[in-house]
Amino acid sequence: MNMRIIVIGANAAGAKAASKAKRINPTADVTLIDRGSFISYGACGIPYFVSDTVADIKELMSTPVGVVRDAQFFKKVKGVTVKTNTEVVSIDRGTKVVHLSETTTSVKTSLEYDRLILAMGSSPFIPNIGNIDLPNILTVKSIEDAELLKNCAISGDSACIVGGGLIGLETAEALQQKGMRVTVIEMQEQLLPGVLDREMAFLVKKQLNLQGVRVMTGCKVTGFTGNTAVEKVCIGEQELPADLVVLAPGVTPNVELARAAGIEIGITGAIAVDTRQCTNDPDIFACGDCCETTHLITGNKVHIPLGSTANKQGRVAGINAAGGEATFSGIIGTSILRVFDINAGKTGLTETEALANGFEIETVLSPAHDKAHFFPGAKPIILKLIAEKSSGRLLGLQAVGEGAVDKRLDAAATAITFHATAEQLSQIDLAYAPPYSAAMDNLIVAADILKNKLIGHGRGISPHEVKRKFDDDDDFVLLDVRSPAEHMEIGIEGAKLIPLGMLREKLDELPRDKEIIAFCKVSLRGYEAQKILDAAGFKNTKFMDGGILAWPYLLRGTNTMNELL
Repeated sequence: MNMRIIVIGANAAGAKAASKAKRINPTADVTLIDRGSFISYGACGIPYFVSDTVADIKELMSTPVGVVRDAQFFKKVKGVTVKTNTEVVSIDRGTKVVHLSETTTSVKTSLEYDRLILAMGSSPFIPNIGNIDLPNILTVKSIEDAELLKNCAISGDSACIVGGGLIGLETAEALQQKGMRVTVIEMQEQLLPGVLDREMAFLVKKQLNLQGVRVMTGCKVTGFTGNTAVEKVCIGEQELPADLVVLAPGVTPNVELARAAGIEIGITGAIAVDTRQCTNDPDIFACGDCCETTHLITGNKVHIPLGSTANKQGRVAGINAAGGEATFSGIIGTSILRVFDINAGKTGLTETEALANGFEIETVLSPAHDKAHFFPGAKPIILKLIAEKSSGRLLGLQAVGEGAVDKRLDAAATAITFHATAEQLSQIDLAYAPPYSAAMDNLIVAADILKNKLIGHGRGISPHEVKRKFDDDDDFVLLDVRSPAEHMEIGIEGAKLIPLGMLREKLDELPRDKEIIAFCKVSLRGYEAQKILDAAGFKNTKFMDGGILAWPYLLRGTNTMNELL
């Protein structure tokens, strides 16, 4: 008898697992079951359909050559049987039977299996607050969600996005582009918690503000009001008008079916699997959003649902279920988004995560252009690179800016995965030509600055710490070593100007008993100033990481700011 492989869940992980299982074992009977009407679609593309960037919803369900991935496609091209609108209501591990119910007719059936793959995905987290079921309170997960959200995106109406993560911000952009007045509400004190550290997240917030999106951080939604549809969002005693609410506070793994069958649930609340994607039952595998994985830096179990991870896990689960041998070692949490004119992402650990996991670290902020500064179209990006102090091992990179951050994140992800140090990253042979990067790519420059810090040649301080010193009325000198023209055009209130070329002859103007923090546009001159002051016998000198380009607060000479809320 041919091997019988059943896959529950027919999106990223499940469709990949079923297709790979059939390729590995062509004689196997592979059945793909999903409770929905649509299968194998790109949920990550939903905001772009809402904004009309993607014109046709079918594009989210099609192959690169435009063939819709439906049941007929899987049968004819993949040799996989698909059952849609069919829910698996229980798994009998003893008899190796799954019990089914057709969602449209309630007809009950069952299927026997030799190997079972769980790819049930995740569901939007729905907070337990008042009137959450009012009409026009939507989520962003399914094709049905996409079409409903687009129909509700009425120009001139107000929309509130609950959650300032990746999907929340992408949806905020989509609705603003449809002409809506958008407010993003995030319970944490910053946007993109878990993706960016606070000072990097401020740069994203600035872009949203510039585009007319209101951002409220540190605010918890406590309920909704309305009659026939949602009308207001309650934040404590405050009420915000809302014609549309999008819930995007995160997702929860779909594990109820697995739990009922006695499949082990891990510490993250998702299904526990080994490196073969195998559960505690040797004939049952799990992949995608419903299962956890291992963080390659910390060794901890994590649940970070992304389509990229789901596809990799699905491939491994399909191979092993079909009798092959493959492993998936884990992830380092790489993620990226574009919101309006800003690209932002991270790989590895943020500073916050590294400290929480017990690492003693060094960090650097490094602004630069994404290509040679003289080349047309060069745009700024800011990198934050993190390493372990004792070993120099790279732990993480964050990148924010108008320019190309993806290639820096991908290069850093490779280096971090293979345990590279700051020294090794600084020597890596990256592609160079003016249309693509500077001769010294900003990732290389960041690694060099980090090397200097690790051996004690440079003492940096973050803009956030400098702002705190101002707020606390610390007695220090913030030294601007730019040119007088640069200083007059834009600056930081309270900074003292001494251009770098005049610093050696004006040392007597600086107090030797106070902390002196030098800065410039990107802090290259700030670092030079720190070295000059050190050589002149000053005992407490630093440079401000990232210079004025990394300063996310109010600047003299502009109306833009990223204030702490």
